[in-house]
Amino acid sequence: MASSEPKPPPPKQQQQKSLLNSSVTSLSFLVALQLFSRLFTSVLNQALVRLASPSAFGTASIQFELVLSTILFLSREGVRNAILRSKTTGKEDGEGDERVKQLNLTFIPALLGVPLAVGTTLVYLAFASEEVRRQPHLTVAVALYAGAAVVELLSEPMHNRAMLELKTNVRVRAEGLGITAKSFVTFLVLFVDARRGQDTLALVAFALGQLAYSVVVFGHYARTFGVPWVKKPKAAQSGYFDSALLNLSVTMTFQSVIKHVLTEGDKLLLTFFSPLEDQGGYAIAANYGSLLARIVFQPLEETLRVFFSRLLTSQKKQDYQQAADALTALLSVQITISVLFVIFGSAYLVLGAWVYYIPVLALNGGLEAFLSSAASTKDLNRQSRWMFAFSVIYISAAVMLYRLGFGDVSLIYANTVNLAARILYCLSFASRFFVAKERSVNFGVWQLVPPIPFLVASAAASLLIKLSASWLGVEATLKSVGKYAVFQKNVLLHVGVGGSLGVSCLAIWLFLSRRRIAALVRRSKKD
Repeated sequence: MASSEPKPPPPKQQQQKSLLNSSVTSLSFLVALQLFSRLFTSVLNQALVRLASPSAFGTASIQFELVLSTILFLSREGVRNAILRSKTTGKEDGEGDERVKQLNLTFIPALLGVPLAVGTTLVYLAFASEEVRRQPHLTVAVALYAGAAVVELLSEPMHNRAMLELKTNVRVRAEGLGITAKSFVTFLVLFVDARRGQDTLALVAFALGQLAYSVVVFGHYARTFGVPWVKKPKAAQSGYFDSALLNLSVTMTFQSVIKHVLTEGDKLLLTFFSPLEDQGGYAIAANYGSLLARIVFQPLEETLRVFFSRLLTSQKKQDYQQAADALTALLSVQITISVLFVIFGSAYLVLGAWVYYIPVLALNGGLEAFLSSAASTKDLNRQSRWMFAFSVIYISAAVMLYRLGFGDVSLIYANTVNLAARILYCLSFASRFFVAKERSVNFGVWQLVPPIPFLVASAAASLLIKLSASWLGVEATLKSVGKYAVFQKNVLLHVGVGGSLGVSCLAIWLFLSRRRIAALVRRSKKD
């Protein structure tokens, strides 16, 4: 008698479904972590600005964070990206030499971190401005930040194991507890210092908070996985590390130097061009302005890096096509949302330059996640040369805009130009990659362009929004009533007009894109 139970899907489909489900779960966990982190930090900042001086807040939020990120990023970024390319993904039990060598690679960041922490600390103290040097306990605070970085790097073997085994929940708990401990310790030390009436421990408070974060993260990882150590492969003569991944790690580590300049360029420029009080103000503004980027885009980029790395290690045509479809769908949606965000965000949100920065940040994140997952050593070296050019563009644009009187907003505009250049490079790489691997893989930049009727409707919506604001006298109401203008009838009507136009534009895009979306779904099921 034939069984009525449905047949299980083939192993390949099971694997792809598991990877997709794990990626979606990881993304939800990471978004939740970033949401908790950013909102918690925003609330905490309101308390800290009342307990710490603007100078101390600026030093900790800009300069100390730059010291910390320099040590962490340069020590671990290359290994983190390379280890995702590993082809074995099983548990530690029963692991072979290949798995042992891959896991041994995750100890390198801690080895690099110690001399890098010492060197970064000495360089920072040697070049710190006189205004910074006058603050109490500067040397102790910087040393504590460097020590916190080293402790955090000790967690790298466990962090990478969690990422390889797709145990994002472990990472979320570790970092969530760490953020809570950091906030509690920082606030407690500042509160006690303020009650004593001395106000001399502000920098130490921030440093002890960072150290508490690192210790708690390490402790939670160690409790979950146990404290790891370098293992000797059975065939020890072949070396302790996977040679291919080691070479890739070295290439990515060198590239991370340039990428770090681009990522932290605003902090570098602020350190040299802005007084400490302005640095504190910029840190608070940037924290609010980048909430969307941190909460959504950063987790998305991390998830995509894992997804593409796992998918492309098989080097099979159907996986290349799935990667192309995923990248096409992602960028198509992001471009469409970016068009609507620029049109409606510039009209209704008080974001200024962030309206243009956030869309390019979103596009760049997904594209660079793909590039870091797919690029060969030769490709990465080529990208490094181009990124050097991008860094020159960024710094030149920022300095020029500063001299033209744009102030700190020049950093946002310069970063927008830099990210736009990187997007073009990544798109060019993606096109070349799929053609070189599988000529039959369907991927093209033209597929990313939204339908023409949608673009026309969006342009018309932009014009109608401006006419609505003029006819209803919204600007005059905002000037006369201020923040309470949102309750005025004409302003509410203007918001209603924008909402209706936004929904209409989105409906037009969905209607025109339904065939393309259906084709991607059918191809995904077929693969």
